[in-house]
Amino acid sequence: MKVAVWDTYVTKQDGGVMHFDIIVPAELKDEQTIFGYGFKYLSNKNVTTRTLTSKECEFCHIELVKPEWEKDIKEQGYFIYEMENCND
Repeated sequence: MKVAVWDTYVTKQDGGVMHFDIIVPAELKDEQTIFGYGFKYLSNKNVTTRTLTSKECEFCHIELVKPEWEKDIKEQGYFIYEMENCND
């Protein structure tokens, strides 16, 4: 399966910046759906933001799915790859 990687940066309430990727099936092109996945993830982290647009979240590249992503993508439609300041 090919997946699209959406590079995402969100400024938290304390001023820190979270950096994570939203990984979705490559055929998913609807930005609002992808941004919705980002909002859901942020809500689960108790991070509130008013905006999540192509400025904060943009398509980066296509790659082959990694085994550790595949289960979440099949079950919920996306996988979040946490990179910076996601667990502070």
